[in-house]
Amino acid sequence: MSPGPVPAAPTAKQPPAAERVYAHVKQAVLDRRYEGGTLLTEGDLAEAVGVSRTPVREALLRLEAEGLLKLYPKKGALVLPVSAQEIADVVETRLLVERHAVAKVVPAGPQLIARLEDLLEKQRGHAAAGDLGAFAVADRCFHAEIVRAAGNRILAQLYDQLRDRQLRMGVATMHAEPGRIAKNIAEHTEILTALRSGDAAAADGFVERHISWVNILARGEER
Repeated sequence: MSPGPVPAAPTAKQPPAAERVYAHVKQAVLDRRYEGGTLLTEGDLAEAVGVSRTPVREALLRLEAEGLLKLYPKKGALVLPVSAQEIADVVETRLLVERHAVAKVVPAGPQLIARLEDLLEKQRGHAAAGDLGAFAVADRCFHAEIVRAAGNRILAQLYDQLRDRQLRMGVATMHAEPGRIAKNIAEHTEILTALRSGDAAAADGFVERHISWVNILARGEER
């Protein structure tokens, strides 16, 4: 008796159309393929993702609510630039959360040190490859690990809410000052060394200096 036909392997189910448009536009905004000031049209986005215009409208409304776009009826959606006020607000919030977290994690345990060492090595690899988007993600994860290790879930959730703003600002500022990539790695190494040695005062100072440079750059100053 001959065997029957072999059933076809199940195919991965695609996300809903609106979710695909949302992910496409959001990632392009965060990694600066869609720069601040770019006007996106429903027709172009529908063609780019391969969907109708209805899910495009749904995705754009969601992105407007997140503060990445501004919708203009019958024209399209404007990608909002990163403002100096937004940078100042994010830096202030980060300083409050991260300096508190550093004080809580010292002396840092071996698991946290190992995770930070791994993320620092990934940053070096992304820097060597010239992948600013991936570098910004690893940069943000380095800081998020310290915040999570502090053990306050509410602060960790607050910090996670800054994720997209941080990634977008990180890529933007590294484009503006390419030398920051090497400085970021050097400053993360300083933070890691202070945590490893249990020097809370040094770790606090390194974190404060490292985060504050974004504000300095936004004001057009050199450091």
